[in-house]
Amino acid sequence: MIQAILVFNNHGKPRLVRFYQRFPEEIQQQIVRETFHLVLKRDDNICNFLEGGSLIGGPDYKLIYRHYATLYFVFCVDSSESELGILDLIQVFVETLDKCFENVCELDLIFHMDKVHYILQEVVMGGMVLETNMNEIVAQIEAQNRLEKSEGGLSAAPARAVSAVKNINLPEIPRNINIGDLNIKVPNLSQFV
Repeated sequence: MIQAILVFNNHGKPRLVRFYQRFPEEIQQQIVRETFHLVLKRDDNICNFLEGGSLIGGPDYKLIYRHYATLYFVFCVDSSESELGILDLIQVFVETLDKCFENVCELDLIFHMDKVHYILQEVVMGGMVLETNMNEIVAQIEAQNRLEKSEGGLSAAPARAVSAVKNINLPEIPRNINIGDLNIKVPNLSQFV
């Protein structure tokens, strides 16, 4: 079972952190730091598997990672998972991100966090692998994008209403508003328009 998925840059800044086991916030931060230091000190020509750190479960857990450009993709798994299978899963996840963002970079992970989490949920949910077929994952993401665009008319309604009010062309702004016994004097706002 997958216990955690961590993506951080070359400087140790987390860009995606997903735990499938409950840890307090301070322990999660320690796990990210410890994992970064374990992975960073390894040479590029050394294998991509190492035993989990002391915080995440000790020798029963493994860290499986890949380094792409400025990002490390690290999956923490228990002993029941195949190392090569997880390496392939990391490759599928990165290639899917690459297809969805057209040459994915660190900024895509920062500014499109909701989409990245949605892609991750198509691949892994609750620590279990759901889908490894990249074409199926991309098809589901495209379906979600179409749904968001079709609902865009509803979610964009408040913005269109504000824009319409701003663009009202009144020949003269009313100076006095009378509602029953209530008389309201409107100040001259022409200097602000």
